[in-house]
Amino acid sequence: MSTCTLVTKEAPNFKADAVLPDNSFGTVELASYRGKYVYLLFYPLDFTFVCPSEILAFNKKLDEFKSRNCEVIAVSVDSKFTHLAWKNTPVDNGGIGNVQYPMVADLNKEIIRSYGIEHPASVALRGLFLIDPKGVVRHCVINDLPLGRSVDEALRMLDALQFTDTHGEVCPANWKQGEDAMKPTAEGVASYLAKHAK
Repeated sequence: MSTCTLVTKEAPNFKADAVLPDNSFGTVELASYRGKYVYLLFYPLDFTFVCPSEILAFNKKLDEFKSRNCEVIAVSVDSKFTHLAWKNTPVDNGGIGNVQYPMVADLNKEIIRSYGIEHPASVALRGLFLIDPKGVVRHCVINDLPLGRSVDEALRMLDALQFTDTHGEVCPANWKQGEDAMKPTAEGVASYLAKHAK
């Protein structure tokens, strides 16, 4: 399986060492998150440049994800010890401080390979996978190493998925929470476009 061909398929399970929000070492198993939405946040390496901006941006909005029954789990090929060292390094010295979601260690690269996002340099591409409460991948985006992701777009996609899961309507381009959606029929689309396509 590779990259975004995982969409509509069951997310590959994993069980791996991690640094937990309280800075203790533990084990994270993806299957244990059934019943919740999950964002898997893959990034290349600790102590690099774009990565801390993403890690901190997701952490800053973590309460917004949790309020939507969504957990964030970060994964890289670093060890749990390196994750902890990065968390224990102040932000103004290149660290990430006390990030409040689990950081999984994928030293043997089994997880990044199962998600099809191994870069030729043997690190993770910037993969972001949105998994629904049944364990199915519903959305993903894969960026090359220099390109950071948008947390606001991640929240928008979560809102869209939850809206369509709840209401059965589909979300048009640039849809945001609170806006009109479309009924998935020819009449529904025509009605929406007549009202909004200007």
